[in-house]
This record gives sequence, structure tokens and C-alpha cells, in this order.
Amino acid sequence: MAASLGISVQAFDKWGVKPVKKIGRNVYFDVRSVVDNRLENAIQKHQPMDPQNMGEDQLDFQRWRLTKEQADKAERENRIAERHQVPTEFATFALTRIAAKVSSLLDTVPLTMRRRYPELQTKHIEGIQRELVIASNEAASLGDLLPELLDEYIDSTSK
Repeated sequence: MAASLGISVQAFDKWGVKPVKKIGRNVYFDVRSVVDNRLENAIQKHQPMDPQNMGEDQLDFQRWRLTKEQADKAERENRIAERHQVPTEFATFALTRIAAKVSSLLDTVPLTMRRRYPELQTKHIEGIQRELVIASNEAASLGDLLPELLDEYIDSTSK
């Protein structure tokens, strides 16, 4: 059987295929038991390993991955604590607050213009007011743009 598979007898013995018959020193196998053995072996290769059955090198690799992930998390937290980075949620919150403040300031401009320059005609004040409403609405929507801007930035820098 080993010769027909193109492997050594020792390699075939390591497979652990159960013989169909033993007559003297001769051992006989059927093809079905060899195929079943190889299928079982292939299935076992692709199954996730139980940590108790993992080889030492695989356990070391998993430990290394865990340690690296923990170190990366600690580094991110340190950069946030040092105020070198901020979470996206905070940036969205801050931009929304700033945009609201800008929007409220823009709302006061027409009244201020009317008080400072009484000679301005109403049509001029209304024109300024229309443009400021457009600018105010744009400013109010800046906080909603952050996720899109973040995606655009990541796409442009990752190429």
C-alpha cells in the first residue's frame, strides 16, 4: 500500500491506518480505510485547536499576539492621555459644539450691522441675513461631516 501511495513504509505506519487483515508478517489494507484516514487527518488539520492541545510554538504566537494587542491599546490610551490623539466621538462632539457656537454668532451679525450702520438699507441687511443663514446651516452640519471626512482621509493616506 505504501508503494502505491509513493511513500515509505515508515511514513505509512505513522498514519495509523487500521489494517483489514494480518497474515503472518503481511498486513493488508483496503483503499476505503486509507481514504477515511486521510480525510480525517485533513479535517483535523483545519479544525481550531483546543488550547490544551496546541503546540508550544502556537501558544507562544498567541501569547505574543495578545501581548502586542495589549501594548497597542496602552499606547493608544497614553497618546489620548497626553492629548496627542482624540477619539472620533470626541472630535464629532467638539465640532458640533463649535459649529453651534459659530451658527449662533452668525445669527447676531445682521442686528449688529443694523445698529452700527443705520444708513444701510433693509434690502442690504436682508441680503446679508440670507447669506448668513446659508453659512449658519453649513456650520451646523459640520459635526455630521466628520465620519465622511475621516473615511476620506484614511482612504487618501492609505494608498
